[in-house]
Amino acid sequence: MLTTTDPVDLTNCDREPIHIPGSIQPYGCLLACDGSVGMVRRHSANAGAMLGISGEINDRRLDDLIGEKPAHDIRNAIAKWGSQQRAGLLIDFKVAHTDTSFNVAVHRQHGVNIVEFEPVDPVEATPPLELSRLLIGRIGQCNDLDMLFDNASRLLRGALGYDRVMVYQFAHDGSGRVISEARRGDLESFLGQHFPASDIPKQARILYLQNTVRIVSDSSCARVAIVPERDSSGEPLDLSFAHLRSVSPIHCEYLRNMGVGASMSISIILDGALWGLIACHHYAPRALSMEKRVAAEMFGEFFSMQLASLIQKRKLAASERARRYLDQLLHNVSHHGDVEDLLKNNIRDFRELMPCDGVGIFFNDSWTGFGRVPPADAIPALMALVNSAAEGRVWATSALSDRLPEAADYSELVAGVLAVPLSQLPRDYLLFFRSEVAQTVNWAGDPNKTYETGPLGDRLTPRKSFEIWKETVELQSEPWLQSERDTAEATRAALVEVVLRHNELLADERHKADLRQKMLNEELNHRVKNILALIKSLVSHPVEEGRSIEDYVASLKGRIQALSLAHDQVIRGAGGGGLKSLIDAELSPYREAVKEIDVAGPEVMLDARAYSVLALVLHELATNAAKYGALSVSLGRLSLRWQRLDSGDCEIRWLESDGPIVRPPSKPGFGSMLIGRSIPYDLGGESDVDYDPAGTRVRLRIPARFVTWPAPAAARTRQAKRIDERPVASMRGLDVLMVEDQLLIAMDVETMLAGEGAARVETAASVKEALALLASFKPDVAILDVNLGNGSSMPVAHMLSELGVPFVFATGYGETSLIPAALDAVPVIRKPYDLTSLVTALGAAIARKQ
Repeated sequence: MLTTTDPVDLTNCDREPIHIPGSIQPYGCLLACDGSVGMVRRHSANAGAMLGISGEINDRRLDDLIGEKPAHDIRNAIAKWGSQQRAGLLIDFKVAHTDTSFNVAVHRQHGVNIVEFEPVDPVEATPPLELSRLLIGRIGQCNDLDMLFDNASRLLRGALGYDRVMVYQFAHDGSGRVISEARRGDLESFLGQHFPASDIPKQARILYLQNTVRIVSDSSCARVAIVPERDSSGEPLDLSFAHLRSVSPIHCEYLRNMGVGASMSISIILDGALWGLIACHHYAPRALSMEKRVAAEMFGEFFSMQLASLIQKRKLAASERARRYLDQLLHNVSHHGDVEDLLKNNIRDFRELMPCDGVGIFFNDSWTGFGRVPPADAIPALMALVNSAAEGRVWATSALSDRLPEAADYSELVAGVLAVPLSQLPRDYLLFFRSEVAQTVNWAGDPNKTYETGPLGDRLTPRKSFEIWKETVELQSEPWLQSERDTAEATRAALVEVVLRHNELLADERHKADLRQKMLNEELNHRVKNILALIKSLVSHPVEEGRSIEDYVASLKGRIQALSLAHDQVIRGAGGGGLKSLIDAELSPYREAVKEIDVAGPEVMLDARAYSVLALVLHELATNAAKYGALSVSLGRLSLRWQRLDSGDCEIRWLESDGPIVRPPSKPGFGSMLIGRSIPYDLGGESDVDYDPAGTRVRLRIPARFVTWPAPAAARTRQAKRIDERPVASMRGLDVLMVEDQLLIAMDVETMLAGEGAARVETAASVKEALALLASFKPDVAILDVNLGNGSSMPVAHMLSELGVPFVFATGYGETSLIPAALDAVPVIRKPYDLTSLVTALGAAIARKQ
């Protein structure tokens, strides 16, 4: 890394120390305090004038400089936020020696507490929560990527007031392309233009990951020095996470060459990597208020999550398309004696999976091609390249001759290839080919670096021209889109299954084949539920007046739990489930808390749609009764009965009694609207609610087309076992081991158990970690996720059994076929967890052991 005094030239510009510039931007001021936030050790040169401080600033107490109460508030903020990468914020903050109000950001970096002050602009003052909710609410309605990108640039330009807002996506080589743009009408468009990787050096990309919102208030590069620039040990002040960090002169010159007076960038982060930026340009100086930056930061994080969700949705759609197409292969393999012949006989049909000019299969050292494919004598060299590059994964290139020079000889036939492995060994492949397509790439200026000799000697000179610079690209095919790679990955999974299925059939005919198909269905169920949980966690409904956010979150969690129950039953059953099992599941938490719950009615099955709708309705009824009705007092009674009407409809009657006096809600909330409207709207049935003072009365009618009388014989599957034991009073004082490969789920359970008084909760993400932990730690009870993604937790279960430690299994699957018969008595709980079920299961395990 260079120092701040080293010259920046063409050879070292990517090592410019932009995180320690020794200065800040002039729209605010900065104080750097010692570890106790008692003494100020460094400050920006404008701090005295901006904060109304006279005399020396360094080596004086913060209390003396800004007042005791403001200093106390800053210490509290640092105590709360100092360990976080994200700065803590104090809005509309007052200090002792000036009437100016400030927005203050505090954070700790390398033991130094950095306090940034920005004067409040009353014109720019906007409640960040209101603005971010507005932006997030709009972007949350986007259900495809193009809509997401277009709405993002348009909404941000309207909300933040910049002249141009662009969504900018990075390619694998670091270059970028503008994929969406909203701009002032008189500005030229950058949409579709490419920018070279050198425009954003690697150290800047690192900071974009660390500090997701970056402001350049004035490209004239005005700076305010840090005094002193270095401390007594010679160290500069690290401003990586500072809002006010000054801007590289090279970047300021770059912006001026574009005519840009101010800018802001919002990082788009996907799976921990920088996917792209939302870049905002203004053609005059502009310092965005902290309130709007907070809203932009929240918007950027939600945008990244929404992007990840839609990309996953696209992957699932590609997987579904490939699965439907390959279903016939999966069926035919059970009736075909030779899988190689089966694949080769269907080779021309593989072209339906994605746009291509040719397709080939290399299987058992034998080659079969169809359409425009490489010459036969070129296949050995091509397969040697694919084997070395693919490493068992889907691999693609649109410029084959760059990797295999001799491919230039047949580029008219083949210029790009996508390879799909057919086995775990680097041996068998399905290959898609594309022919050469000469194309023109529009660059925003010449993408090649240049440097000039001038007043500063030989140095990097940012591009002065952003006129369209066209580059003709030859020996390349149309690029392989991410959606096509997703289809290839789905195809790989299905074809590998074809090969595995064929081998299994040779050993044990249909039995093993059926088992493999069942496992595939369970894996698909598991993944869909994870995606559903992610999307549902983002769902936002307006909070009713007088209702706390905690109450709203609890309600939302309960609704998702009810949907999870319905989803499990739909997957396990023939597309639906039994009404009584649904009622028992919803009312089980309240049976011991009230005097009587009377449930009766004939056997009836609901289809998938009715089951899901009724799960939500019954959940809302039970929740309301537990809060305000008969299930809220020990003497309360609930009667729930259903019958078949002459029309074949199912009529359900809910009657509460001996509870508190019932009063109708003054204003219908989401729950009451769900009870009253969902069955008529979704099923065409009826829903009548009578808030009788003696007890709520509800009549529900499910149309005959959604029910079956009597229910068919249920499939015999090993379902998650119901736990009838009473829960322990609390987890107080217990040590718990949790084996779970999803960090967020593990953190959620840690919080639940800590709230119940658990003394210690240790988590392990793998079997290896768990066994190593058990060498030095013996828990009182353990929770084992059955499926860890790369294996099962059975080795840990056997070790716990040997140690005499009680445990429970947890699963997101509809069945528990991975659990051996020897552990059949171990309690099983379903994901997503709720506190009551979790504590009940752990209590049952401990009680059984005792």
